[in-house]
Amino acid sequence: MTERGNRVHTVTWEDPRISRRDATLISGLDYLLAIKNGNVKQPPAARLLGYGIREAEQGRAVFELEVAEYHFNPFATVHGGILSTLLDSAMTAAVLSTLEIGLTCSTLEMKVNFVRPVAQTAGAVLAEGKVIHVGSRIATAEGRLLDREGRLYAHGVSTCAISQVGTTSSRGAGAHPGGADS
Repeated sequence: MTERGNRVHTVTWEDPRISRRDATLISGLDYLLAIKNGNVKQPPAARLLGYGIREAEQGRAVFELEVAEYHFNPFATVHGGILSTLLDSAMTAAVLSTLEIGLTCSTLEMKVNFVRPVAQTAGAVLAEGKVIHVGSRIATAEGRLLDREGRLYAHGVSTCAISQVGTTSSRGAGAHPGGADS
């Protein structure tokens, strides 16, 4: 909606406790597919930024974001933090897709390299996350941020902690794709 040059972006979301993954009942891949298929509501961060799961399979996840003005930094390109969030979600989801019932993961660290700015003319961007290694406690993944023509905008790597559900270890207890705060 435009009114005297102002734009409005309204975000609605459901109580995240309702759609939260119960890792004692569902594997990581089944949870991601349930979100993709609309059987489980998207996490609030995905609703806020406007991205969603496009593909999910064992060891791989693809998220999609339609570029919009409300993603812009002062230079009229998509803010690097938003692109990093998208890559974090895809890389963490790739790891999550490998985890059976009883296991969860959380981002420990990530590094992102930006290759070129993302302007609104890019349309939709895709963040593809792929697992590099999954151990009993640590997993690594790589991600690439591309437009629909395959043009590279950013790439990154991530390290995730894997933990059993119900542990109070400092290795992490996140249950959702998308980072350490999930």
